Amino acid sequence: MLHLSPHTNYYWYHGAADMRKSFDALSGLVQNHMQLNPLSGAVFIFMNKKKNQVKLLCWDGDGMSIYYKRLEKGVYELPVIEQGQSSLLIDYEKLQFILQGVMLSSIRKKKRFKPLIPA
Repeated sequence: MLHLSPHTNYYWYHGAADMRKSFDALSGLVQNHMQLNPLSGAVFIFMNKKKNQVKLLCWDGDGMSIYYKRLEKGVYELPVIEQGQSSLLIDYEKLQFILQGVMLSSIRKKKRFKPLIPA
């Protein structure tokens, strides 16, 4: 079962990934293209060219895990990634909306309190 936490970093890979890739090849994309550490505890998100399959790769302390989902109908909406970026940090809510098929452009949030975090 997939559990999305607000305390985890989620990185979206910019580009289409070959869905035949598994643990080692996806870890290589994380290291070589995204310039990130696959053992950091973050979740790395990969989408295929047709936008109907998604893989999530994460290190869970003693091994790598992959969550893989293929849509039978429809496509996933991609977050906006600026040209030249190899990845995009997204929050868990946005990832959850994408996986559930919610249109990102239709989301409107009400104001909520956020404590100031000193830098």
